[in-house]
Amino acid sequence: MNQMLPETPSLLAGYGTPQERVKRAVAALQRGEGILVVDDEDRENEGDFIFAADSLTDQQMALMIREGSGIVCLVLTGEQCDRLNLPPMVADNTSRMGTGFTVSIEAAHGVTTGVSAADRVTTVKAAINPQARPQDLARPGHMFPLRAHPGGVLARAGHTEASLDLVRMAGRAPAAVLCELTNPDGTMARLPEVIRFARGLGMPVMTIADLQLVLRGQQAAA
Repeated sequence: MNQMLPETPSLLAGYGTPQERVKRAVAALQRGEGILVVDDEDRENEGDFIFAADSLTDQQMALMIREGSGIVCLVLTGEQCDRLNLPPMVADNTSRMGTGFTVSIEAAHGVTTGVSAADRVTTVKAAINPQARPQDLARPGHMFPLRAHPGGVLARAGHTEASLDLVRMAGRAPAAVLCELTNPDGTMARLPEVIRFARGLGMPVMTIADLQLVLRGQQAAA
């Protein structure tokens, strides 16, 4: 890990200042494209694909399944989780990061096994429909909702909260889809690998710290 540290600043510097990185990421989400967001080395130290849920395509879902961990998550607000009757996955969350997993879901209609890229997108669209009701979703399923902290990334420095803050900044519906990027050998992609992968696809890269810096600046200017 320490051998990678000297490389990190130069890699990120190639994507501009923190403000420029966030601006490019938000613009990509506005266009319905994906981004890669990296968190802190002392936290999960991984890069996540992030897409706006309301513009998600089958091809984008397939990319996450093919290049990611396979655990594709749907980030929702607390209000959405309550409306859909999505309780926590477990009564006592003892995970190291306290990630807000709810029970897993599947669209109640319009899917086959639920595991294909198309079926998972159908489940996402069913869940984020403003008129969706609890009975529109089967439980368990192949999509994993995450309940975001209401205070956003300034209250919890996770990909969950960063994704929701970013899609809101992009003017999209308050729901996002994310998945961890992995290396071809199955290990987790760290910042150097994330940036190399992003360059190949022309995807914007930013960090959670970038977003926190921008949001704190906006708060100070308000």
